[in-house]
Amino acid sequence: MTRKYFGTDGIRGTVGKPPITADFLLKLGWAAGKVFAKDSNDFVLVGKDTRISGYMFESALEAGLTAAGVGTRLLGPMPTPAIAYLTRTLRAKAGIVISASHNPYYDNGIKFFSVDGTKLPDEIEQQIEHYIDSPMTTIESAKLGKAKRVVDAPGRYIEFCKASVPTGLDFSGMKIIVDCAHGATYHIAPHVFSEVGAEVIAIGVEPNGLNINGDCGATKPEKLVLAVLEHQADFGVALDGDGDRLIMVDHKGEIVDGDELIFIIAKSKQLAGQMSGPVIGTLMTNLGMEHALNNLGIPLLRAQVGDRYVMEMMGKHNSILGGENSGHIICLDKTTTGDGIIAALQVMAEMKYSDKCLHDLKQGMSKYPQILLNVKTSKKINTDDNAAIKAAVQRVENQLGSDGRVLLRASGTEPLIRVMVEGKDKNIVEAYAQSLVDTVVNSIDA
Repeated sequence: MTRKYFGTDGIRGTVGKPPITADFLLKLGWAAGKVFAKDSNDFVLVGKDTRISGYMFESALEAGLTAAGVGTRLLGPMPTPAIAYLTRTLRAKAGIVISASHNPYYDNGIKFFSVDGTKLPDEIEQQIEHYIDSPMTTIESAKLGKAKRVVDAPGRYIEFCKASVPTGLDFSGMKIIVDCAHGATYHIAPHVFSEVGAEVIAIGVEPNGLNINGDCGATKPEKLVLAVLEHQADFGVALDGDGDRLIMVDHKGEIVDGDELIFIIAKSKQLAGQMSGPVIGTLMTNLGMEHALNNLGIPLLRAQVGDRYVMEMMGKHNSILGGENSGHIICLDKTTTGDGIIAALQVMAEMKYSDKCLHDLKQGMSKYPQILLNVKTSKKINTDDNAAIKAAVQRVENQLGSDGRVLLRASGTEPLIRVMVEGKDKNIVEAYAQSLVDTVVNSIDA
């Protein structure tokens, strides 16, 4: 059964345009309540990032859940992985996150977590969609849900993050820059890193509802690079607006992406005798990471792009480590979903264990030049069914041979066709990527 509203990462779009409207979120809250409510003591957690529209959608969801007879526990601004953790530990029936992750402030969205702190299975999303398309009713007044605020949520999650590394591991002597993207980690991440002993300089910690992900954070780490060099820090940590994505910067100002961080964590776990199963990457995972892991005897399997699909494959293959080059890193031996803070702590732990800097740790992997270009679209286009695009892709693949890859896919969160070309020679890769973009543009215009 095809899902009508849910995409690869919940429901997301531009605020004020269907389905990201107050009336839809009211109905969504009610629909979720109908699915999750079993008795009068049931409750659902609702958290959000720092977008100005979060207040509106928080109220709408609360009203819908209340009408369905479900209690609401309001967390306020909290990272997405924190809501997954709190859903599990507070024994909520579900967790709801109001966030568009790395998107700009004028977008927003909804993600759900199950009682186990994992993404909802397709069948539950389909049940919610069934109620969305059904007439909304209100339960009798005596059975209406009640709303409460969870005032100790930040402290609970801070302690959880700290517990992901051994208590005896002291990070004193590390000087780090932390960029919170004016997002949901602004009151969390600096405390975590400072409480484990690091000297922390925090940037991107002044959210105003409009500046989330604005020229900062994991998607735009240029400010972090400058701050690391200016303060002569040991490294920098950039999180995205909802805290499930991580990019780091070494002391030389060089960006260390998700593939390199996953490699560092995988090697660390293997040396400690803690590696289990394959590493799960995606179709976008760099060939250099695959080769480096193979040299360590660690297999790499590729899932479809999206942490949802990474998680599914991790479960099938009993993997404890997976993620994407964009910085979604899932350490299943530590938590149930992608978590930027926890992933950063694992890298920091390896720096201490090995007595090596971040710059040296990433040297174990040599990245192939990988060019990713986006083509904006006003209409849907199936690149697999377009003869001109298929022929162009086949031509480039033949020229690259076994030392390169080509991937064209539609974004699951934005109106874009993503064109990726990977190979040994950067200039050749760039030329191939641009030629494919030109073909896609011409096909769209046609």
